[in-house]
Amino acid sequence: MRFCLTNRLVVALFTFAVIIAGLLVAPFDWKLGGIQRYPVPVDAIPDIGENQQIVFTEWMGRSPQDVEDQISYPLTVSLLGIPEVKTIRSYSMFGFSSIYIIFKDKADFYWARTRVLEKLNSLPAGTLPEGIKPALGPDSTALGQVFWYTLEGRDESGNPTSGWSQEELRALQDWQVRYALLSAEGVSEVGSIGGYVKEYQIDVDPDAMRAYDVTLDEVFNAVKAANIDVGAKTIEINRVEYFIRGIGFIKRLEDIESSVIKVNNNVPILVKQVAHVTTGPAARRGALDKGGAPAVGGVVVARYGDNPLAVIQRVKAKISEIAPSLPHKTLADGTVSHVEIVPFYDRTGLIYETLGTLNDSIVQEILITLIVVLIMVMHLRSSLLIGSMLPLAVLLCFIAMKLFGVQANIVALSGIVIAIGTIVDMGIVICENILRHIDMAPKSESRLETIHRAVSEVGSAVFTAVMTTVVGFLPVFTMIGAEGKLFKPLAFTKTFALLASILIALAVIPPAAYLLFGKGKKKGRANSPSEPFPTDGSVGHLALPENSNPVGGASSPNEPSLTNSGSVGDVALPTWRTRLGPNAATWIIVLLVGIFLTNAWEPLGPQKGFILNILFVALLVGGLLGFFKLIQHFYARILRWCLRHKALFLSIPLIVMLLGFGAWRQLGKEFMPPLDEGSFLFMPTTMTHASIGEAIDILSTQDQLIQAVPEIESVVGKLGRADTPLDPAPISMFETVVNYKPEYKTDEAGRRINFRYSRRKKEFVRDEAGELIPDSRGQPFRQWRDTIHSPDDIWNAIVQAAKLPGVTSAPKLQPIAARIVMLQSGMRAPMGVKVKCPDLDTIEAVGLQIEKIH
Repeated sequence: MRFCLTNRLVVALFTFAVIIAGLLVAPFDWKLGGIQRYPVPVDAIPDIGENQQIVFTEWMGRSPQDVEDQISYPLTVSLLGIPEVKTIRSYSMFGFSSIYIIFKDKADFYWARTRVLEKLNSLPAGTLPEGIKPALGPDSTALGQVFWYTLEGRDESGNPTSGWSQEELRALQDWQVRYALLSAEGVSEVGSIGGYVKEYQIDVDPDAMRAYDVTLDEVFNAVKAANIDVGAKTIEINRVEYFIRGIGFIKRLEDIESSVIKVNNNVPILVKQVAHVTTGPAARRGALDKGGAPAVGGVVVARYGDNPLAVIQRVKAKISEIAPSLPHKTLADGTVSHVEIVPFYDRTGLIYETLGTLNDSIVQEILITLIVVLIMVMHLRSSLLIGSMLPLAVLLCFIAMKLFGVQANIVALSGIVIAIGTIVDMGIVICENILRHIDMAPKSESRLETIHRAVSEVGSAVFTAVMTTVVGFLPVFTMIGAEGKLFKPLAFTKTFALLASILIALAVIPPAAYLLFGKGKKKGRANSPSEPFPTDGSVGHLALPENSNPVGGASSPNEPSLTNSGSVGDVALPTWRTRLGPNAATWIIVLLVGIFLTNAWEPLGPQKGFILNILFVALLVGGLLGFFKLIQHFYARILRWCLRHKALFLSIPLIVMLLGFGAWRQLGKEFMPPLDEGSFLFMPTTMTHASIGEAIDILSTQDQLIQAVPEIESVVGKLGRADTPLDPAPISMFETVVNYKPEYKTDEAGRRINFRYSRRKKEFVRDEAGELIPDSRGQPFRQWRDTIHSPDDIWNAIVQAAKLPGVTSAPKLQPIAARIVMLQSGMRAPMGVKVKCPDLDTIEAVGLQIEKIH
């Protein structure tokens, strides 16, 4: 502390460096005039899923039982020998197998991938059917699905147009858009969904095959052999070397039709003589629907450990880059239709809204803390010094998060929010003691020595108090599994914030106090919360014994006694006129901070107006502070009564403990509170034997019904699976992303936008095009009906609208929450029953019995 006091320039440079570094790594999307930033990785919530790897194997056309017997079971048995494996679960479906290898949390993600690859490469011959090659899934988790989009034809005004077939859009997705987005940094995989995959199809004629004595295997082998280039050696002509090639790759239908199957009596038999060759759609196990119309799209999967927000921004930059190269055509009516990439699930909005909420919470807490400090301390310079600790400690916490690799999410940043009250405690204690020592220091003592003595007196106690809190968080750092992934970031950020507050309180505040409190000594600071209370029960007079120190420090014979009679030593306390100036300045700042707090908080809602909101804030904050002032004023009498009636007083906390324990037993319990993601994941199911055509009809009808709900912004439904190992869904399962409108019109960060409002007509003013006119002094525009008050009401409207015969209802799920549930349990619900039996018949019988239990 003496080093900091005597080297104030070093402390100032350190503070400046903390501010600059904190701004550069802050997770919020701050613009610093084009300066390159390196923000902390950001996501909406922590990824609490299992440490898992996926082995995906395709065996097209084979039944689930064949896939189970010849792929899933042999692979599962072989993979059990991998070290650090906790459990393995597999899914065998029509045409593919998905095996989920769950590793222990201590296993490194990429180390686990290496072990799985080693095991797959060392499988004994004959373990799997010939030609079957298992593949390792993308280096991501299901929470990595951060960006879903569709390909749509749009005119110059951005309105949807027709003219693009599902085959054209799927080919564009597979061969251009997919590879372009896959090149963006941080993208692990881009999966395609919807549309039709174009393929050559050969329809054989059995009668013609019998007439020409041709078998199906011969047709198959002939086409396979014809689709190949042949390479030979080189030939030298005139001292020049030429490569010899036989061109044979199929490029047209005619190439297949002209392929020779066999030769009968010196007469070649061609494919076109025994079969009809054409192009057509490949069999599919998934489809996409937008608002009731078929669609083509894809999903972008972020790489494990990368910054999801940065990945999405890079993907959007890549979309802007390739947008001019996407095809366009002129329709029959003369409209020019251009293919555009239209997102329907973009986690950017949720991340920005989450960060905006936490940013607003931090700002509001800082403003409230400033008001409390200003009113309770009633010393302007010390209040500003204490208040400056808050943003400085938050920036220092961001730096620590960057250095230790702690991701910024709603849980991690909440650690900073709950630590703000503790951050100012140290500043209040140290500033109060500095002011008291300055009041009572001898005139001959240097200000530096006075401040050093004051800080040294309470520094160790402050440090001990904070370290007690830090040590109390040590059990949280030992948590494992989902609990550790959820609460460790909070423990880290709160610890960072507390340690930052200690560093600032002991290293930055003393030099700053030396500069701020240097213009003379403070005289008679009234109403200080740290003033000693009288011991005789009176509040009108306070006398200190000779040679005593009210804060417990070293006594000095030159220190004057302090009374409440209007003097400090030989210096008279200032009258109300002389104190009016600094107190007036303090109250003016309190008023300004209160105005800022009201605008940022709006506790009664924007519809109540500024006057009612600021009155509510004044009553709430003023009432609480008034209550604290009363407690402070009568504390001596309350304490005396409690000491005289010990048994009666101790019965009060005992009753509170009993009531609290009883209330705890009655409270509901939830591992993770739900997050309002701004969208729902509607996941009903139909009959397992439903065809893909029937499933598409159901999905289209459901999407149209949901889209008719006024609060719904967009509806995109998916049935079956996308072309990614992260999505092993059957055709009977629907996943519909329903984006609903926010209650009020907002910007990208989720903050409400005010629009011009005519109070005389009691309606919003619109421009010539019928659009709302933004106006900071106007009112927010509510987008929900009067009967809709919460997202739960919207969900109930969706469930009511989407009722169809033959389709189950769906639990209330949101995209991220649903992915977490499925990652943890392998099911799409937070609660389920797993039945383990020796055969399928027994499983079916037990399942039917469980189905009857409600």
